Amino acid sequence: MTGDPQRMSIPPTQQPGSSARPPAPPAHGSPSASGPSASGPGAPTQGVQGQAVQGHGAPARRPGGFAPAARAISPGDLERSGAIVSTITKVFQSRVVGQENLRLSLLTALAAGGHVLLESVPGLAKTTAASALASSITGSFARIQCTPDLMPNDIIGTQIFNYGSGTFTTQLGPVHANVVLLDEINRSSAKTQSAMLEAMQERQTSIGGEVYRLPEPFMVLATQNPIEEEGTYVLPEAQMDRFLMKEILTYPRPAEEHEILDRSSAGSLTGPREAVGTVTLEDVRFLQQMVDQVYVDPAVKRYIIDLVFTTRGSGPRPVPNLTQSVRVGASPRGSLALMRVGQAHALLHGRDYVTPDDVRAMRYGVLRHRLVLTFDALASGIKPEQIIDAVFHAVPMP
Repeated sequence: MTGDPQRMSIPPTQQPGSSARPPAPPAHGSPSASGPSASGPGAPTQGVQGQAVQGHGAPARRPGGFAPAARAISPGDLERSGAIVSTITKVFQSRVVGQENLRLSLLTALAAGGHVLLESVPGLAKTTAASALASSITGSFARIQCTPDLMPNDIIGTQIFNYGSGTFTTQLGPVHANVVLLDEINRSSAKTQSAMLEAMQERQTSIGGEVYRLPEPFMVLATQNPIEEEGTYVLPEAQMDRFLMKEILTYPRPAEEHEILDRSSAGSLTGPREAVGTVTLEDVRFLQQMVDQVYVDPAVKRYIIDLVFTTRGSGPRPVPNLTQSVRVGASPRGSLALMRVGQAHALLHGRDYVTPDDVRAMRYGVLRHRLVLTFDALASGIKPEQIIDAVFHAVPMP
């Protein structure tokens, strides 16, 4: 391994956190796919188990190439979902300037029922964004400041002995909230970090042999600072994989930073400037139920499988020398995350079906923390985003 990215056939990549994608063939049925070509809407596409999902004998579809014949979600439900997303967006934008990628990631994760890891240098509104999302819904919110001496019982809860009755009573910890902010999660010890595994995956905690279910919906927003290493503990891969997405925040543009100064001068930087609507917990549960109903075509599922297998060094068109840079590829949880995030992204954009563009739109956030790079790749400065772009460049779109 020489460290030269060209040997691995890595195309030019955008900055981390960007949702832009490199040029790719148009999706079937899209406005840019015109003419009776072999890749046009009339050509058969191989789906799961090699079955034809288009062409003669295939299920009928609505215009759009990947939509089912019958609507998966009614227009009324789509309209209600759009209203919920619009209300949350208004609250977020009243507290956070810019950071559109962050807003989309948080909304997508909320709709998908997943957790988000936020990483950036200090001062880029990680904590503010998390509290803004929590304030947009009428649920309980808990903030946990992680420190090296934080114990697992400080998070999940403990049992307290009552001298009057001679019995133990359970005191639930702050993790029993709808939205939990773990600030500077990498400052807590590995023992404390592992206490969140059961909560994040099983949506429950175990205290004194008793199981306590977490409220629904439940979402963990964790932040970490990548530039300080003293007194920090690297998150284990098992816990990193529990996060649906990892978002890396970037500096604001000059115009956005100017607006930050204007809001600070006007005293409106830390609170909403005007009253906005309220999103209830029932609205959030409805949004997550609608994500479950978003249709995923077999061709899109096969596309996701091919992408994930390519990160493991195989796939239909393996990336040359990829195994020299990637020690461990994405797990089946990565496949589930790509599909789930694709469903949520489609719903946020008013569709009841997933297209390959939905899978590509959030590819960095879903996969950047699921790839374990080799020492040579880290020493050569190869970024996970470069690996992800190489994989999506190699796998043809359906």
